[in-house]
Amino acid sequence: MFFYQRYIGQDEYENKLKLDFPEPQPTPSQQATLVYFLVAIVLFILQIGLGAVTAHYTVEGNSFFGIPIATFLPYAAVRTWHIQLSIFFIATCFLAAGLFVGPFVGKEPRRQTFWVLALFGTLVVVVLGTLVGTWLSVSGFFGADGFLLGHQGYEYIELGRVWQLLLIAGMIVWLVLVWRAIRPALQKEADSSGLTHMLLYSSISIPLFYMAGLLYGKGSHLSDAEYWRWWVVHLWVEGFFEVFATVVMAFLLSHIGAVSKRFALISVYFIVFLYLGSGVIGTFHHLYWSGTPTVIIALGAVFSALEVVPLSLLGFEAAHNLRVIDKGGEGYAYKWPIYFFVAVAFWNLVGAGVFGFLINPPIVLYYAQGINTTPIHSHGALFGVYGMLAISLMLFSVRHIVTKASWSDRLLKWSFWGLNGGLASMMVFSLIPSGFYQFYYAIKEGLWFARSPEIASGEFVRTVTWMRLGPDVVFAVGALSLLLFLLRAIWLSYLSKSYE
Repeated sequence: MFFYQRYIGQDEYENKLKLDFPEPQPTPSQQATLVYFLVAIVLFILQIGLGAVTAHYTVEGNSFFGIPIATFLPYAAVRTWHIQLSIFFIATCFLAAGLFVGPFVGKEPRRQTFWVLALFGTLVVVVLGTLVGTWLSVSGFFGADGFLLGHQGYEYIELGRVWQLLLIAGMIVWLVLVWRAIRPALQKEADSSGLTHMLLYSSISIPLFYMAGLLYGKGSHLSDAEYWRWWVVHLWVEGFFEVFATVVMAFLLSHIGAVSKRFALISVYFIVFLYLGSGVIGTFHHLYWSGTPTVIIALGAVFSALEVVPLSLLGFEAAHNLRVIDKGGEGYAYKWPIYFFVAVAFWNLVGAGVFGFLINPPIVLYYAQGINTTPIHSHGALFGVYGMLAISLMLFSVRHIVTKASWSDRLLKWSFWGLNGGLASMMVFSLIPSGFYQFYYAIKEGLWFARSPEIASGEFVRTVTWMRLGPDVVFAVGALSLLLFLLRAIWLSYLSKSYE
């Protein structure tokens, strides 16, 4: 509230909380997005299982409780699937949220449902093609040439170039579908820098910045390929996905009265300014591998750390307005979507901010990179921020699609505390001890020793990896509760409409 009182003015702040939530009247294309959300949660649960298998490689080598799993599920394939599915899960929720918001702010265009389902088919082809191609490539089916249909060899852009091009084509179709739906709202909004226009601009950035991954080819020098790969990782995964998510969340939060429209727009301007002004510079902290001068990497680390501020600011304003949940009572429609978004603000500061900056300083990047301090940041940031954000967007959307009677606060309570508690305990009992243990030996003996089998697969690391078992179970319960919530909501809504 101090931000409002000091910089915007108390008279501008009007929290018009919407407490009377009518029975949803979704359009056909909005109903079609349910299949996106359902498949996204299935991918999420599969990703959790693959994460457990990946971690198990640390404690038992190539076996899984005595089963020689590496003979048919090589570690490189399992780890790649674990990363790929996290991106697919988050991206699918974001794309579905964009397709939902289009008619929500505009109108339902002709044949929108057909194109929404056709786009879903394209995404299924890309996901299946990527997963199968990865396994075939790692298993040696393509020989030494899996670039087109198999595994490119670069983390976060592992998918073959053919699947990469199909994904880009799908994102362009998605952009057109969003534009078709929000066009009436764009015409009504006289200010071209208003919130609806910012929604369109941020949607354009999604396919645009992913295309940076096409600027290297099969025969490109490693330094060129790594440079453009980090553009995708930093500016797409870490950057403009967050811009898009911030714009969508700002729009939705202002719509339900959790924040004012003025504050939402200021937050959007702030994040766009930071990403356009510091996004490219922030990428420099990834360039330690190419002998980049220390001052450039330090500059990149500082600007990268600033990027967590806008979304956290919007989240803290929502957190301040948690009193609206009390005001709305137990039946407040947006209770759990807001709770998940508040969790985004927490993990944005802790996972992306604190633990991100832990591995960003030049001395760490030069002398202690590639140890278990990195998974602390990646788990806290990728799921803690983007995963929670994807779930929050999903719940905002589903709230306006399924019937009121099909909504289950109890299942969402299990999901929220299971996911957050599981992630927090996973980091406290396993990832942080493992990371700092390796970090200690990296400083004392050198990176070579910290990454050696004596340390990386030693007794201490195996012990704390086993300690992930409890947190992983808690985390999985949270994910399964979310899946059960969605299945229940879809089924009860279907039954309700079939009896009308």
